[in-house]
This record gives sequence, structure tokens and C-alpha cells, in this order.
Amino acid sequence: MADADANCKKYGVPLYGASWVPPTAIRSELNPAPPPPPEQGDESSGDGSPSISDDNSLVLFAGGGGDGRNGIPNALLLARFDFASNSLSDHPVAKLGTGTDLPYRMAVHPGGDGVICSLPKNCRYFEWETVSTDVQELGLILSDKVIDELEDVGQQLALKFNYDGSVLALGGESSAFGDGNVEKYEQNGIFLQIIMLFDDLIFGAVQDGKLRVFKWPSMEIILDEANSHASVKDLDFSPDGKFLVSVGSGGPGRVWDVTSSKLVASLPKEQDEVFGFCRFSRSDKNPVLYIISIRGQGGSIVRWETSSWKRVSTKQVVRDPVSAFNVSADGKLLAVGTIQGDVLIINSANMHVQNVVRKAHLGLVTALMFSEDSRALVSASLDSSARVTVKKDAKKNGFSLWIVVLVILLAIAGYYVKTEGILP
Repeated sequence: MADADANCKKYGVPLYGASWVPPTAIRSELNPAPPPPPEQGDESSGDGSPSISDDNSLVLFAGGGGDGRNGIPNALLLARFDFASNSLSDHPVAKLGTGTDLPYRMAVHPGGDGVICSLPKNCRYFEWETVSTDVQELGLILSDKVIDELEDVGQQLALKFNYDGSVLALGGESSAFGDGNVEKYEQNGIFLQIIMLFDDLIFGAVQDGKLRVFKWPSMEIILDEANSHASVKDLDFSPDGKFLVSVGSGGPGRVWDVTSSKLVASLPKEQDEVFGFCRFSRSDKNPVLYIISIRGQGGSIVRWETSSWKRVSTKQVVRDPVSAFNVSADGKLLAVGTIQGDVLIINSANMHVQNVVRKAHLGLVTALMFSEDSRALVSASLDSSARVTVKKDAKKNGFSLWIVVLVILLAIAGYYVKTEGILP
């Protein structure tokens, strides 16, 4: 079973979003002011709040069952992951219900300001708060601040802060199924399950296909582009925040200059390609853009050079359609999730698959995200499960041991040859 391991748990609702909680959010809420340095010889921490351990991290999940007709609640969930024991908490350490509104996508502010969630008809802003239980825990609360610019924007498929949290981008979906006739699609297998789950979102919401970019937190508009794509599937900022890349249904990928609000490049597709996801590497010197390309024979990773915006290479990495994608903060690893529930970790230098977790989930993988130190990958799925896969370092000590054994064997062989007089 996919949920039998300590690092894989089920939390009772289909999950659509997953993100590591920034350490700044934890410190600002649980330790609002740094304690004074202890007196010499005093080993106490000086206050009653829990210390922040590198071995304990919080992960935020978003999901639910839609409008509530199926009895599955909608919620934001916080779980704790312990690196020492490689285990997720059995139950969420905090939970915030969102009523009949499914939080389908979310963007966690990297500086700890809070979380923006995409709901069926608008986006909502949630703030971190301290939950007072037996021990202090971090929680979320719906902010009293209503962001007018995010009201009545329809279902947003992509939400993204730039790396310093000063800019927010979001992209909407075109109304492809506006007739509301679910029965038409009852032969579409997995697609039907998604349609049935999102019928209130896809059929009941205003969907505009717009790309919007705002300064944060002033919400001053930078870009408001109605014709970027029929539906915006994914967005990502370059490490320096200068460029924004968008991919979507219909047409090529697009590169936008955030400062000038101009389109600077188009990223053409080849043959029957469908672009699904886009991510920059996190190198300021020579950033690389990766785009997931899906064709009939499976999913490929396309690499683009970011000065000329030329396609450099295309490498097929999986035979199944890709449903989630992420790049590690150090740029060394790529992660791919499939509709079959598999998770693959790929070496970005040679594009070889480094690790495969078959049936990591029993449903399609909906979200992937590496931790900030790149040592762990969280994944989420429609089957209500969450998993954390920790990167395994090469066993250098084991390699050295084999060298020692080899040297000893060669010495024994040399001694035997000499004593037996085989060699003069």
C-alpha cells in the first residue's frame, strides 16, 4: 500500500497543492522576538516557545471535495515532517476549513507573509497564526484583508510569487465546458473523475484565461494580458525576477519582461507537443528553463537557453503523461509525477533518472515541491495521500571501504606470487 510507510500518510481529502512552510513564517509566529542571549552557564532557551529544529519541518496541503455534495470537506492542512525518523505526522497538526470552496491552487509567500489560494470564483489571502494547544503550533486563519483585485477573477490554474515575494502572478482558465453537461464526458476515465470533482469549478465559475501580474503587497498592476493563452496552465519567474514564463493551452510558451510588461519571446512547440509545466533552475549565473512536453508516447523535459530563448535539448523521461513537476533549489534535481502515481527524481546534469518511487501514490500526482535545502521532496495526490521522499546521499564511506579491500587483496596476491616463486 502507498500509505504503509511512515513517510506517506493519508489525510482524508483529495490533495491538489503542497508546499513547504518557509522557516520565516515559523520563526515570525512562534518566536516573534528573539530571546536575549542566555547568561554564561545558563542552558535554558529563555522562553517557552518551541525551538525551530532543522529536523522538523512543516508542510502545507490544500484540497477537498468541491461544493460539498459528496460529503468531502475542503481544507488547508498543516503536517509535520521529522527528518530524523523520516516520518510525516499521522494527523494534521492544524486544519482550516474553507466551506464549500475548494482551494485548488496556492502560492506560499517566500518571506512568510501568508498564503494566496485559488477558489472557484476568486482568490483568498490566509495569514499564519499561532495555535495555542498543549504545545504551540503554527496555523492559518482567513485574513480580514480582502484583496479587491482578486475578487471575481474566476478559477485560477496558476499562482506564483517571485523569489523575493515582491511580485505575484496568476493565470486563469478558459470556459471549455461551459454547457455544464457532465454526462457528455462520462467515458473519459480519469478525466471524468476530475470533472465530477470540479463540476462546480469548471461549470459554475467565470473563467477568463487572463494572465495578471501585481506588485506585492500593494497590488499595483504590472501586466494584465487577456490573450496570453486560452488557459494558463503554469507560471514561473526567473531567479532574478526579470522574466516570467507562462505555458498554456493553445499556442507557444511565452516569455514576459516583468519590468517593461512586454512579451520578449515565444517558445514554439514541435509537432504534436502539449506544454504542461515550466520551471527555471535557481542559478543566477546561467539559469536554465525547463518545460514539460507531453506527447502520445509520454512526457519529456525540454531545456531552453535563457539568453537567446532557444531550445537546447529534449529528453523523454517517462512513458506516462506528467501531472506534476518541480526543480530543486540547488538546481541539481528535477522531479516528475505521473498520472499513474509514480514519482521520479532526475539528475539535471545528465538527465538520467536517479530515483523512482513506483506507485508512490494510488492516484495521479497533483503536486511536487523540493524543500529549500533540496534534501527532500513532498508529493500529493488525488488519493488523499502525501509523501516525503528524502534524497539519499552517495555512500562515500562504502566506496572507500571497497578501495581498502581491493588494496588488501592485491597485497595478498602479490605476496602469494612472490613466495611461490611464480615471478622471479
